[in-house]
Amino acid sequence: MSGTTSAAPGRPTTPAQAWAELRDGNVRFVDGRMEHPSQGVDHRAGLSVAQHPFAVVFGCSDSRVAAEIIFDQGLGDVFVVRTAGHVLDTTVIGSIEYGVEVLGAPLVIVLAHDSCGAVAAATEAISGGQVIPGFVQAVVDRVIPSIIGLTASGRPLDSFDAATLGHEHVLHTARQLHSYSVSLADSVAAGRCAIVAVEYTLADGRARLSHVIGDIGAGPGAVPEV
Repeated sequence: MSGTTSAAPGRPTTPAQAWAELRDGNVRFVDGRMEHPSQGVDHRAGLSVAQHPFAVVFGCSDSRVAAEIIFDQGLGDVFVVRTAGHVLDTTVIGSIEYGVEVLGAPLVIVLAHDSCGAVAAATEAISGGQVIPGFVQAVVDRVIPSIIGLTASGRPLDSFDAATLGHEHVLHTARQLHSYSVSLADSVAAGRCAIVAVEYTLADGRARLSHVIGDIGAGPGAVPEV
């Protein structure tokens, strides 16, 4: 991969600008008014020299949650990292750091969605001891720490609805990313970057802001955290 930290003209350069661009793109997607930007022949040719994404989107590999589509973006706009259940490991964190520290993206989105199979499998593993064959179990094992804390209340995990479990997982992932990566934490502290948790609803296509680490000029519903 090649890149530079110099932003292309007209691109969002702050966390607030980047979030506003993605938020507006999602509104267009929900309303069926997609502009399909950054997809022309000339633009494609220009990207052969360098890339200047204005956001890193770390999301689930689910085929129904394609970041460029749901945020109405195009080639070179977002640096996308995806794993089943948006679970972290060192190569994922390194990829996200690359998007921020090398390519200069001022925003990291941790993108979750409803009806996540990885969260459901982790719930079943905790409640019933189910083991999934092969390396898929490694995905489940990385989701379990996100949701096991809910049992501290004394309630069994399977008594929580899927929305609560998914919400807990995306919050944990965003906080984990911030705590594990020194370079990302430093960028957030300096105001160069923000990390946000976003929850996507499959049926209506809305991407809702759940949590903010840093400053994106967020409105109601966000929970700022430094």
